[in-house]
Amino acid sequence: MKLFIDSGNLKDIQALADTGIIDGVTTNPSLLAKEPGDHRDILKKICEMVKGPVSGEVTATDLAGMLQQGRDLAAIDAHMVVKVPLTRDGIRACKALSSEGIRVNVTLCFSAAQALLAAKAGAAFVSPFVGRLDDIGSTGMDLIREVVEIYRNYPFKTEVLVASCRNPIHVVEAARLGAGVATCPPSVIDQLFNHPLTSIGLEKFLKDWEKAQNVKA
Repeated sequence: MKLFIDSGNLKDIQALADTGIIDGVTTNPSLLAKEPGDHRDILKKICEMVKGPVSGEVTATDLAGMLQQGRDLAAIDAHMVVKVPLTRDGIRACKALSSEGIRVNVTLCFSAAQALLAAKAGAAFVSPFVGRLDDIGSTGMDLIREVVEIYRNYPFKTEVLVASCRNPIHVVEAARLGAGVATCPPSVIDQLFNHPLTSIGLEKFLKDWEKAQNVKA
């Protein structure tokens, strides 16, 4: 499974990209609004850091605006993926942009029916938001299970990009279900490294090594 960073912060992205485990980045208007500077420059720098799919989202809600903004975003770098919302005009924009060879990430997906429409429209990625479903009392990972099952029945090329991951459990469950991608904020990716027994084991190994060196001395 691919692992994407959900962030617009260049420092955080670079730090995780340096580990060699990051395959791409997702951004949205809220994330980019937190960062100083022009959003196009930020997206270009992210593409240069990661050299994998980098999603930048349109802010228009009408078809004409989505198409214009989508083409502008795609022109930033060959790694750019255009995010559009899962609305009627978003699906129409996905179909049009995809037919032009532009990769599209259809976002704000909350049902298997919506995910089916995204695949039919030629989306490169569909982004079901598992954490937000959990927030309203649903089980977000049940949606991932349904979408993965549907996509396996047909020759769709759309990758399931599990979004709104709130914890390592979401990431592990996404991998177990066969999702193509999980995108996480830096804090969640940092948690993937952590296990108390790893820290305890490392501490013990180092103490034993130090004792052995002292005996030899």
